[in-house]
Amino acid sequence: FSAVFVVAERRAHQDRPERALTVPDGLVIGLGQCLALVPGVSRSGATISTGLLRGLERVAATRLSFLLGIPALLGAGLLGLKDATHNQAGASATAVATVVAFVVAYASIWGLLRFVATHRITAFVPYRVLLGTAILVGLAFYVPPWGMIRYGKYVTTAGAILLVVLYPYYRADLFELPI
Repeated sequence: FSAVFVVAERRAHQDRPERALTVPDGLVIGLGQCLALVPGVSRSGATISTGLLRGLERVAATRLSFLLGIPALLGAGLLGLKDATHNQAGASATAVATVVAFVVAYASIWGLLRFVATHRITAFVPYRVLLGTAILVGLAFYVPPWGMIRYGKYVTTAGAILLVVLYPYYRADLFELPI
């Protein structure tokens, strides 16, 4: 799906702000979200790419992508909540985890919006290709999750390679949280 990122970034006009969003845009972008049912396609990647192809600005398409994700994430959370609240310990742990997840998600979205304001979404293509390749290699050799402890040096090496590839796109001043 990385090729779609490249096409969407290069061919889209990206001249329409959020306020220019129409009902047909919402329907098409919502249908684009359905592409996430295909393994390997991210929900946010599909909706951002569809938004760009509809002419939305990069930040507007990204913001809309996260807004469209709220119902799906809320529904999944509510389904998981009924299983986690069978006892008091599960309910407390779920409440703490929910608050922490909200704070981390908010900070991540804030950082991503700042990033896409000045960078192309194609910056994520090397990451997606490297991660996809690592997953396929892992599946080919079937490295179970507990086996990663034995293969820690390879995981560290992959992380170092990823850092080298993505470092040119990183600017620390974009990720400072307002306090």
